[in-house]
Amino acid sequence: MRRVVVRMAFVLAGLVWSAMAEAQAQPGQMLRSPNGRIAVQVRAADRFEYDVALGDRPLLERASLALRLEDRTLGPAARVTRAVPGSHDSVVEPPVRQKAARLRDHYNELRLEMDGDWAVVFRAYDHGVAYRFETSLPGEVTVAAEEAQFRFAGDFVAYYPEEEGFFSHNERHFLPRALGDLAATNLASIPVVVDAGGPKIAVADADVEDYPGLWLRGTTGRALEAVFPPVVLEEQARNDRDVPPVKTADYIARTRGTRAFPWRALAIGARDADLVGNPLFFLLQSPSRIADASWIVPGKVAWDWWNANNIKGVPFRAGVNTETYKHYIDFAARHGLQYVILDEGWYPLGNLLQSMPDIDVPALAAYGRERNVGVILWAIWKTLDDQLVPAMDQFVRWGVKGLKVDFMQRDDQAVVGFYHRVTREAAARKLLVDYHGGIRSALMTRTWPNLITTEGVRGMEWSKWSAHVHPEHDVTLPFTRMVVGPMDYTPGAMLNAVRGNFAARHTQPMSQGTRAHQLAMYVVFESPLQMLADSPSNYDREPDAMAWLSAVPTVWDETRPLDGRIADYVVVARRSGERWFLGAMTDWTAREVEVDLSFLPEETYTLEAWADGPNAGRHGEDVQRSTSQVTRASRVRIAMAEGGGWAARLVPVR
Repeated sequence: MRRVVVRMAFVLAGLVWSAMAEAQAQPGQMLRSPNGRIAVQVRAADRFEYDVALGDRPLLERASLALRLEDRTLGPAARVTRAVPGSHDSVVEPPVRQKAARLRDHYNELRLEMDGDWAVVFRAYDHGVAYRFETSLPGEVTVAAEEAQFRFAGDFVAYYPEEEGFFSHNERHFLPRALGDLAATNLASIPVVVDAGGPKIAVADADVEDYPGLWLRGTTGRALEAVFPPVVLEEQARNDRDVPPVKTADYIARTRGTRAFPWRALAIGARDADLVGNPLFFLLQSPSRIADASWIVPGKVAWDWWNANNIKGVPFRAGVNTETYKHYIDFAARHGLQYVILDEGWYPLGNLLQSMPDIDVPALAAYGRERNVGVILWAIWKTLDDQLVPAMDQFVRWGVKGLKVDFMQRDDQAVVGFYHRVTREAAARKLLVDYHGGIRSALMTRTWPNLITTEGVRGMEWSKWSAHVHPEHDVTLPFTRMVVGPMDYTPGAMLNAVRGNFAARHTQPMSQGTRAHQLAMYVVFESPLQMLADSPSNYDREPDAMAWLSAVPTVWDETRPLDGRIADYVVVARRSGERWFLGAMTDWTAREVEVDLSFLPEETYTLEAWADGPNAGRHGEDVQRSTSQVTRASRVRIAMAEGGGWAARLVPVR
């Protein structure tokens, strides 16, 4: 059960305040992070504005905010009636340890209470800044629009996940664009990561409930501004899964008049690697709503869809049938994997209350239970929503352990409600949830620990039909998409192609980059439910790879981003108990990186490494496994081929 130790103290130390009680506040309220490095200056006058600086470097200047309700606008010409400074310092122990067993929730806060029963709360952490509106209004309110203009201190470069529209899986490339080149027609999902000439700033929201998700667009200037999917008045199903809006309102939400609105947040890293372990978006979420989360078991899962159920050497016809999934369960049991997924094909589309004739779900769940392997079922979101309670009750009777829910492609107010409703109903039945088909749920994993991982990422499935997933993309994701929450990239390819040798194939897919590049993903990429996407037949012929894949954890007691540069390379160390696991990945540039092991305790470790072999630049599957002994005084030199990687585990010598 999660334990939180809280120490609240409302103090003035380290903050600059005007002497006031209930009187009008003077412009220029200053808020600083606990370590003093991040400063936020807030001005409530004709426009509600704020500036953000890191040390002596300005990051945002005259950023503005407003909330436009049906009958009035909160923000312009605001009159502060009371300014309440404060600080908070606690330890959060997440039941699912995405980054660490213990996270320090330490911030300074400024609450500005306004004439008219509303307030704005600013927080400054050592790793970012956030603000939110709070209202104390009777009944329901209609939110016509919300202004959030993030005006940066220069025409910086943004790593921009551009979208064609609000109806999207949010599986984008994060491509560098000058802010001044981005117009209002250039729409982006989250996060947008801005390079402020060294420091990096990831812009997103958090604690989103009964409200739409934040999107961003350009202004042909130094600013990005918020835009939100409107309330959907009418939707029209194209098929069982694509349900786009066909009629929308001229407002973005109808909601309670007394509430806290979602956070608008800026995760800040002085160096690129600081974004990799940044906990800001997790800490800003509401605490867990699951009183006893001891039943939640993270782990690895054998996945059928990417490898198209291609297995060999078996006495039955492989496919979506009971015998094939028993084979997957046997494979999982041999290698200590906790789950298997039954993806598309197990039920007749449109009806989750039946299974296909060749699939016996209760028998598979029982077979897995005997072997300590749980079954997870894939489902289309709309079918699940239509049959929610009877379907979930049946899943419990069948003995399955979780759901993979797909194809939402929206985060308007109604679909955000769907995320919370489904995850709540699943938690009541002790079911895990993995959301594909959108990114917003990645920002709900603290509130719902049974939301074990999420997609909303251009992951390895794209290699089945395109060349869009490549090493440069892979080493961009830890500094962009992964900052907002776990990502179900689905790694584990055993057919590995170097540049020029790749071909998109749907039934026998391959990856771009080396074998060691794929293995390193299990440390670099955060996902408490981590896929093994390839075929059991391919894994069975790779004992060295399986030695790694069987051993690597999916949750962590500690994370240390060691080095990296967005879109170039990344090096991450993570601890599980006394063991450390390291992962390094590079783009299409071969490079050497020296890893300083001074973070280790004072003892000797056996380092077992999976490295690019001498011919990995020509044959991507060339991997060398080796062992050596190291201490905290050691420096390990990693040589990575083009599209290469390096993975290692360090075990104390006893």
